[in-house]
Amino acid sequence: MAHMLSRNVCSCTSQHRLGRYVLGGQQHLLTTTRRVLSGCQATSADTEHDPSSSTQKPATARRKRVLSGVQPTGTVHLGNYLGAIRNWVDLQDMYDTYFMVVDLHAITLPHNPKELLEATRNGAALYIACGIDPTKAKVFVQSHVSAHAEMAWLLSCITPVGWLKKMIQFKEKSRKAGNEEVGTGLLTYPVLMAADILLYQSDLVPVGEDQKQHLELARDLAERANYLFGGKKAKKMGCKYTRLFKVPEPFIPPAGARVMSLQDGRAKMSKSAESDLSRINLLDPPDVIKTKIKKAKTDAFDGLEFGNPDRPEATNLLTMYQCVTGMSNEAVLQQVGGMRWGEFKPVLTDAMIEHLRPIQARYNEVISDQAYLDAVLSQGAQAAAHEAHATLDNVRKAMGFPEKLY
Repeated sequence: MAHMLSRNVCSCTSQHRLGRYVLGGQQHLLTTTRRVLSGCQATSADTEHDPSSSTQKPATARRKRVLSGVQPTGTVHLGNYLGAIRNWVDLQDMYDTYFMVVDLHAITLPHNPKELLEATRNGAALYIACGIDPTKAKVFVQSHVSAHAEMAWLLSCITPVGWLKKMIQFKEKSRKAGNEEVGTGLLTYPVLMAADILLYQSDLVPVGEDQKQHLELARDLAERANYLFGGKKAKKMGCKYTRLFKVPEPFIPPAGARVMSLQDGRAKMSKSAESDLSRINLLDPPDVIKTKIKKAKTDAFDGLEFGNPDRPEATNLLTMYQCVTGMSNEAVLQQVGGMRWGEFKPVLTDAMIEHLRPIQARYNEVISDQAYLDAVLSQGAQAAAHEAHATLDNVRKAMGFPEKLY
């Protein structure tokens, strides 16, 4: 993780649980942190500004907006939860939050339609089970807001192909899938991600280490669209807003939220890993959790410690324990640092089961009440569509499309 801000307490337990990942150098992070932690304060970024002139018109003050989402591929695992979803719970009280189940992103590789449908609803239910309050945050399914797909096409038409071919994930995934068989969506989905972000005039975007290039693309496309069609050009086209897109900032996290594979302490915990033993899924029953932790890779050293590059599994399992117990590094080491693996694994197992128990109970309540879940997703989609289509309509006008007559 690049240039992490140092903290002694895991992001999942700290009062500063604000996000996941970082971009840019340390000085940029410190500057951005000071700027973004003033969540409710209006700044010059919250004004409508015509890039072609020096005049600014104050906009209605609103809380800074945060947007994030998780793909409904496979099951939601501990890494998704500790690295993203649990942090969202604090964000919904501080920011104007939009949390999506990004199902359109889930079809860039071959998929099973029935499994996608089920995983999409399960993902939304897990958001709520983990503490997202639909009365505070907009919870919705990406494909329920048609503006995402249309905006992705508009942005695709101004995106140089060279920008997309440089994306590391495209290179890696296309190599695995076979270059001749890979779908166009795998190349262009960073543009869809940019559309997701820019549609809501997002101020802040938590983005994973493996996605940081995509946020940079979103920022570049915002600036490119503003240059090509904004300012005086947009004014001549009769646009309500002459700055088409706000340029989003990366969301700055505390350290320690990256959860690694149970089978390889140097690899990120992932839905796409072949072995289910590599991850703890949020809905795993206690006996499965016990088996996975028992079989987790360890080392031959005595004692346990954080931060030793030669002992990535020790750091990973201790971080999991730290996050599910709410303890500091020092308290964790004082309690379990002298244990052998055979002593520590049962302790970690018990803590993990107890932490996930209320989440699983709440999930079962939500998923069994289909009417409630449908209502949450409908209300979330309506609120999201209102914001998204306002941006889309303005961009359509700037790019020369006639107003819709229905």
